Amino acid sequence: MTGFPLLSAIIAVPLAGAILLAFIPRDRLQLIRYTALAVALITFGLSLALLASFDPAAAAAGGFVRRETVDWIPAFGIQYKLGVDGISLVLVVLTTLLSWISILASFKPITERVKEYMIAFLILEVGMLGVFLALDLFLFYVFWEIVLVPMYLIIGIWGGPNRIYATIKFVLYTLVGSLLMLVAILATAFAYQVATGSWTGAFDYERLRGFGFDTTLQALAFLAFFLAFAIKVPMWPFHTWLPDAHVEAPTAGSVILAGVLLKLGGYGFIRFALPLFPAAAKAYAPAIIMLSLIAIVYGAIVSIVQPDLKKLVAYSSVSHMGFVTLGIFIFQQQALDGAILQMVNHGLITGALFLCVGVIYERTHDRTIARMGGLAARTPVYAAIFGFFMLASLGLPGLGGFVGEFLVFVGTFAVSPIAAGVAVTVMVLGAVYLLWMYQRIAFGEVSEFLKSIGAHLTDVTPLELVTLTPLVALTVLFGLFPGLLLGLFQAPVDAIIGALAGAQPVALLPWR
Repeated sequence: MTGFPLLSAIIAVPLAGAILLAFIPRDRLQLIRYTALAVALITFGLSLALLASFDPAAAAAGGFVRRETVDWIPAFGIQYKLGVDGISLVLVVLTTLLSWISILASFKPITERVKEYMIAFLILEVGMLGVFLALDLFLFYVFWEIVLVPMYLIIGIWGGPNRIYATIKFVLYTLVGSLLMLVAILATAFAYQVATGSWTGAFDYERLRGFGFDTTLQALAFLAFFLAFAIKVPMWPFHTWLPDAHVEAPTAGSVILAGVLLKLGGYGFIRFALPLFPAAAKAYAPAIIMLSLIAIVYGAIVSIVQPDLKKLVAYSSVSHMGFVTLGIFIFQQQALDGAILQMVNHGLITGALFLCVGVIYERTHDRTIARMGGLAARTPVYAAIFGFFMLASLGLPGLGGFVGEFLVFVGTFAVSPIAAGVAVTVMVLGAVYLLWMYQRIAFGEVSEFLKSIGAHLTDVTPLELVTLTPLVALTVLFGLFPGLLLGLFQAPVDAIIGALAGAQPVALLPWR
């Protein structure tokens, strides 16, 4: 497949699927569902073909493979330019995996406006994949904004009772950051044009990387990029949109929101903020590390007191994603490896936890932890699967959730034992909120609420097992063999750390 435009095909297939769904009569519900699933599975297959053909050696020294370039707006040097390295590759496969799982998980819960829902989901997949593959800053921004619209519709139309409030909050937060990022992109391109006398390559990431922009421009542009990415992660104190969005979103929306959309922010930091503005990254790193530590501890503490199961998982994401930003801005190789592993494993584990929450919500139409006692007696298979992902989220050795956080701990300890000590407290807090939550919903006598549901409280169905089994397998696989992922993105990680070599890690934290 050397001459085949595989990257463009990965983006084009879900777009073509969305167009195809538009011509299917809306009363053909099963045809719509299975067409959307087939399109998502084809896209997943193409991403696996990309994985199979990827040669880490060819992407050494931070290079990209399978570049696909077309002049889009030549007058301003804007290109349709795609490329993939190990970091974007693992996130592309994660996106296509969770997309077909989410569509399959929507078969039963989504019964109204099914056609529009599936179209929105496929367009959402187009935007997410484009973000991970774009190597032109303007093209990256276009895909970044494409993601916003279908997610707004998914929450606003198929969400819960307070969905309008949640969607408006989500849009306002993300739009403000995005518009500031657009200003920074244009300013960066203009500075390049002034310095070189040509617009050629003014938005080309590979030309801009390491260009050496003026420090004032770096400081201001980095702040704009930081705000856009920090809101998407989301970092404390920009996190307040996330719990509302998760609680109101349908199950599949929460899966994609936690599994992929939050990773757009982490990817943006790694791909754009650090390589384009290294001097500014060095200057702001201590403050960002402090915000990351606050997010880690704050998210865990707030999770302890949550009465709603979905809100608990949402706040736990704030804590877990804090490890991602900590690992990125500590400027240490093991920590950055751990941050990328944490993004992948968090996508698998937290996506699965939201699927588990959706399973019980479909039967009870309730997510109150206090009303769920005794689930293990009535639904033993469900309780076992939920317990598995609870332990994975806790960081049990041998499962995927452990390796990423451990590498972040090791890398952070090499730079600042104090920062590592603050971060490691979340292991205790995580045990508190996760084990206490599971003890309340799984064990003890069957609650009166569950008894009142009667025969409707059934164990997991074969369809639900199909959605959860791949996530179980990958959580175990990446927990036992993390080198499968580390080997893919080792070259770009080395390149990023090398580019930041002038920013000595020991100088980042004032207390060292």
